[in-house]
Amino acid sequence: MKIFTALLGTETNTFSPFLTGWPNFENTYMARNGDYGERPFSFAIPLIRWREMAAAKGWSIAESLATFAVPAGTTLRPVYEALRDELLNDLAAAMPVNGVLLMMHGAMVAQGYDDCEGDIVERARAMVGPDIPIGVELDLHCHLTKTLIDNADAVITFKEYPHTDPPERAEELFDIIAAAMQGEIKPVISMHDCNMIGVYHTTREPVKSFVQRMSDLEGQNGVLSVSLGHGFPWGDVADLGTRVLVVTDDSPAKGAALAKELGDEFYAMRDSVQPNYDTIDSALDKAIAGSSGPFVLADVSDNSGGGAPNDSTFVLARILERGVANTAIGCIWDPVAVEVAMEVGEGVELDLRVGGKMGPMSGDPLDVRVRVGTIARDATQKFGAGTVSLGDSVALHLENGVDVVLISNRTQTFSPEVFSNVGIDPAQKQILVVKSMQHFYAGFEPIAAEVLYMASPGALVPDMAAIPFVKARKSMWPIAG
Repeated sequence: MKIFTALLGTETNTFSPFLTGWPNFENTYMARNGDYGERPFSFAIPLIRWREMAAAKGWSIAESLATFAVPAGTTLRPVYEALRDELLNDLAAAMPVNGVLLMMHGAMVAQGYDDCEGDIVERARAMVGPDIPIGVELDLHCHLTKTLIDNADAVITFKEYPHTDPPERAEELFDIIAAAMQGEIKPVISMHDCNMIGVYHTTREPVKSFVQRMSDLEGQNGVLSVSLGHGFPWGDVADLGTRVLVVTDDSPAKGAALAKELGDEFYAMRDSVQPNYDTIDSALDKAIAGSSGPFVLADVSDNSGGGAPNDSTFVLARILERGVANTAIGCIWDPVAVEVAMEVGEGVELDLRVGGKMGPMSGDPLDVRVRVGTIARDATQKFGAGTVSLGDSVALHLENGVDVVLISNRTQTFSPEVFSNVGIDPAQKQILVVKSMQHFYAGFEPIAAEVLYMASPGALVPDMAAIPFVKARKSMWPIAG
């Protein structure tokens, strides 16, 4: 038996001021022929697991392109087509194969292609024919399209947000495709549209119990897998929305009925599945009033994991205006300020312009007096089983014990390492501001007195009804009201 594997993905915020080009893919993660490196990117972990599982069966594996770009705006057409064609050319060269396993994000949009994943899988299907099983693993913030579902044998999304389970989902998908390759099962996908969109944290009720219910249904009565595709609200495409997927062993009617049952259940919970958001001031008020910290405040609107610039100054400006003390912010993407700080060196005081580089959604740049703290070259942070590069990282110490972490690689905050890398003890701060929507939670919840989510200005404003959709259906809740 021979399996073909590949990774190609990014998450596209169609409202982002960036376009996604070659440097983003090359600087974020680019590997070929199974050379995933000593610090593999988190989305490459499933490919490593597939290789291990194939080896355990004595099967051969053809490993193609593995690349990912930090979420940003629409991918340039020539870049997408070149990467897609490289993957497909590798598949052609590997033929004949007995199975195909693809790791993708699920919300990649390129110029001329609103459904990159569907485009790739449709072309792969045309190459391998109707009888070769194709399995696809996706981030749960995906656009689940008819083209994708019609051309894959099994599609599985992450279940958890933050994404702590990609390796487990990879094992689940491998087992399904392996059984199909051996003629033991015939996987069939059923999909139900919940007619809603939002952000759903699986760490809190009622979504936590809903995820457990999905898991409990698997392995019974021919149900092979159950997924909830949350959708990515800042990707303006026709297929935007929350959908339930059920993979059964050749039982499409049963799968469709279960998908509808679960979808109706989730829609009925629509008023309670969304997190509560504070304003900047109300979040600061709660944190200041707390007896002990750290209070972790998520700046969700400036999350580069959703395509935001990660350089907004709205929260920092308010902290300085109010004279809030003993606070640390991680991380502001400002490679220019990082370079300036590194040139003058640790311990030097200077006036520095910070943040606010990318336009109105970034706020105004701030002119502040700082002391350069610890400099960490080529810093990293953990995300699940993977490693994410921060680039060169610098601590800036401002008045009133306010510390700011600057980074040269645009990425969201996953781990308290972003602070400890540059000599800041996060446990000693009353307030920690993290530029992330939810992926920070696994790393910070264990040290947090409380976690608060702020609806600050920025590129990912969490009010779904305020997003200026053009292609997405206006009939979805809560857009339609």
